[in-house]
Amino acid sequence: MTQRDVPLHWDRTMQQRLARGEAAALGELYDRFASLVHGLAHRVLGDEDAADTVTRDVFAHAWEHPDTYDPQREPLRTWIAALTRGLAVERLRTAGAAALARGGAGSAEDLEHQVRHASVAARADYIVHAMPVPLRSALELAYFQRRDYQQTAADLGVTEDEARRRLRLGLQLLATAHDTEAPGAPPGIGGAA
Repeated sequence: MTQRDVPLHWDRTMQQRLARGEAAALGELYDRFASLVHGLAHRVLGDEDAADTVTRDVFAHAWEHPDTYDPQREPLRTWIAALTRGLAVERLRTAGAAALARGGAGSAEDLEHQVRHASVAARADYIVHAMPVPLRSALELAYFQRRDYQQTAADLGVTEDEARRRLRLGLQLLATAHDTEAPGAPPGIGGAA
């Protein structure tokens, strides 16, 4: 088993504590991931109340179904993010379908486009926040502060080759935001957007 295959001790212990029904474990899980969950849900839904509801639903699912998380498969953070994305997308689809049924503007194709766009944006947000700090810093300088790779290298105190490498790796990670499968989502939650 490689180092990458070894689950993080905290993730495995947290899953076991949730499975035993330790209320303190749920509190720790919430403290660690609530801002991630709420931020992703808000990114997909664009609505504070709906994001609050999804946040509650994510932690309720983690509490009621801790066995759906497999620490051998992925980090707990990734599972929580995939669960959030799946529930938020499901809520967006439900709300959109209800609006269409009431005769609201748009079509089913418009709704699916909106769902795909929100899903990709949420996944990109997650990827940026989960990537290593050196890659994220390079991307932030290059794209938000409009620095070229030479200026990025100078600002980070690295060689130009290293700045290009960091930018290339960061962009490769971001390119995965268009993947349509949400790994780690329980059956019926997440999946193709």
